Amino acid sequence: MKEGPDIARLGSLIGDPARANMLTALMSGKALTASELALEASVTVQTASAHLGKLNAGGLLRQRKQGRHRYFALADEDVGHLLEGMMGLAARKGHMRTTTGPRDPAMRKARVCYNHLAGELAVHMFDGLVAKGHLLETGDELELTAGGRALMAGLGIDLEAIGSSRRPLCRACLDWSARRSHLAGSLGVALMERFCQLGWARREAGTRAVVFSARGEKEFLRTF
Repeated sequence: MKEGPDIARLGSLIGDPARANMLTALMSGKALTASELALEASVTVQTASAHLGKLNAGGLLRQRKQGRHRYFALADEDVGHLLEGMMGLAARKGHMRTTTGPRDPAMRKARVCYNHLAGELAVHMFDGLVAKGHLLETGDELELTAGGRALMAGLGIDLEAIGSSRRPLCRACLDWSARRSHLAGSLGVALMERFCQLGWARREAGTRAVVFSARGEKEFLRTF
């Protein structure tokens, strides 16, 4: 490819196994240190630092310094969407890693995708919003209807406040495990935060898994 977007460079950055593991770890939405990312990638801290330098130069990461520590996070939501999309494509083509464990079913049920809810429950929410006429799909665009706005207001979400951000209000994100759409955008982020505020769900430490309480899951399913 002689001109236009350089997808080969992105592919080479993400394609290294150690860098892919680091990026996947950052899909939790949390900032991690080089030492923590070295553990995720099973490499030395020196090797991890070299990989992080390449990812940072390629625009896939952002970093900030706090005290003696330097923290790394995904550069923005677009990088998160790209990684989730690649996970979905890998799953559909049968390119799966064979290591599984007790967390695997929990991750498939509910997890964070950078900063919004993903997994089976997230797909259920997306389908429910569409089925009840709260969310309209028009081609690649999503629109929250008047009924949807009323539902969000009832949940305590300030649509005017979150609508002022640069990210779209509603955005479809392909779920890698369910292989169907879940809700992203500023509304997806606000809903994930609200579920935690209401005590319906909590983030499980050290993983992307989201755990719903029995009451929380009942309220979630009743709402959506």
